Amino acid sequence: MSKNFKTSLFVLVGLIFLNFVSGTFFTRIDLTKDQRYALSEVSKKIVNNLETSLIVNVYLEGDFPSEFKRLQIETRQFLEELQAENSNIRFRFINPDDIREELVKNGMMPSQLTVEENGKLSEALIFPWAALFYGEKAITVPLLPETMAKSQESQLENAISSLEHSFVNAIELITQNKTKKIAVLSGNGELEDIRLFSFLSALGKKYSLAKFTLDSVEKNPSKTIDQLKQYDLSIIAKPSQKFSHEEKLVLDQYIMNGGKSLWMIDNLYSDTDSLYNEGRMLAYRRELDLTDLLFSYGVRINNKLVQDLYASKLTLASGNLGNQAQFESYDWFYHPLVQGNPNHPITKNVLPVRFRFTTQIDTLKKDIKKTPLLVSSVLSKLTGAPTIVELESIAKEPIQQEYTAGSQLLAVLLEGKFNSAYENRTRPFNYSDYKKISTENKMVVIADGDIAKNQILKGQPYDLGIDKWTQQRFGNKDFLLNTVDYLLDDSGLISLRNKTVQLNSLDKQKAFKERSFWQFFNIVLPLALLFVFGFTFNYLRKKKYS
Repeated sequence: MSKNFKTSLFVLVGLIFLNFVSGTFFTRIDLTKDQRYALSEVSKKIVNNLETSLIVNVYLEGDFPSEFKRLQIETRQFLEELQAENSNIRFRFINPDDIREELVKNGMMPSQLTVEENGKLSEALIFPWAALFYGEKAITVPLLPETMAKSQESQLENAISSLEHSFVNAIELITQNKTKKIAVLSGNGELEDIRLFSFLSALGKKYSLAKFTLDSVEKNPSKTIDQLKQYDLSIIAKPSQKFSHEEKLVLDQYIMNGGKSLWMIDNLYSDTDSLYNEGRMLAYRRELDLTDLLFSYGVRINNKLVQDLYASKLTLASGNLGNQAQFESYDWFYHPLVQGNPNHPITKNVLPVRFRFTTQIDTLKKDIKKTPLLVSSVLSKLTGAPTIVELESIAKEPIQQEYTAGSQLLAVLLEGKFNSAYENRTRPFNYSDYKKISTENKMVVIADGDIAKNQILKGQPYDLGIDKWTQQRFGNKDFLLNTVDYLLDDSGLISLRNKTVQLNSLDKQKAFKERSFWQFFNIVLPLALLFVFGFTFNYLRKKKYS
């Protein structure tokens, strides 16, 4: 056997072996510093639950700003990763120009962007949305969520960081067969349904909601506990009437049995109708009798009213022009505008949250993990109750020396094993399955019942995230939705919101100033070098053979 034949045979066998290995074993390696393309184990588990085809339509196609081509590229690459994990995923990019009206009807609103090209500013309209179809189910995914980003580059970076959470969360939602149940408590003067409509309607797209009244506690409290235990989460939204000991024991045992809870409590009574009609109101303590209950879980909501120089605006009638009423907006320090904890998935990249006549929270020394979620600015002022609030103070310049109370805790996450508030105390009724300590549990306590209260416009509920007068956007709805997701998240999916991607952005001003140089360097210089090389080569060739 000749040497050449052996070599050829060896190469042929090697190629066959490599082909077999590459066809049998498949892997993808993410070499990026921030691991932006590597799917988390949580994502892989959810994606691999797909049993039939999932169709993804992405409306990032066509002529739009070059910098947002990056979002298109990153979205395509991420979907390729999902497809590599599960071949049931199919995606396509669609130009939305001919179907804009249809997209808007389906709730996919366009984003208007300010684009800087060649040193000039212009406006551009894009549809940063994707639609997922799985069997008869469909769901939309925003690819450019509203965040507290200070620039379009930061917004783009946040959007790319959110891709995994946005898509995987949508896949989990569209594939789940059993939805978790949420009880919206009533019977103690909680907010009316129309005031919670914006929040609850968004929540109802993912969870099963039901109103749960505590009125039955008086007749059969043990049965009420057993009924409430069927719900995964209870929402207590601004109760205004005192809780009885029987009702508190029901809530306590619900928590001891693993029920999650979201408390939105107004500890002060503030009649805003009196404020607008009479120009003043009395803010005084509201007797809810929840102090001992929350105290046993590790928090205390105080009665000190928080004012903050970083605040939202209040719109008031300033006069008439002809037959038209004129309105003007003023900073209203009783409505703090609060930044979220940037290191927690509930509040990361969430717009500032608007509070209204809120009080301050103290945490207690208990074996419970306490995570601040919303904290006022350092330029805060505390006022004890009762106190008179006058509307005319809105026109007065604040005395900054009075706003030195520092940051005040307004919303806190509690995690751990909670102790029953009725251990070593006389219980109002006997409950055969009484527990004195809970399993691992979590709850969120917010010192403002109005955080979930949407405005009313012409008799219809208005979006919780937008002020109907100023059109200023707030993070209230996103914060509350993220809170519920975190409390009910058993898979760890919410942790994907902490993923961070760093993009290398182009310095537009420097690029514009040096444009001529780089055009010459990339276009003219290579051609010139090619001409010199060709001329020199021909000259030397002629000289050699002449």
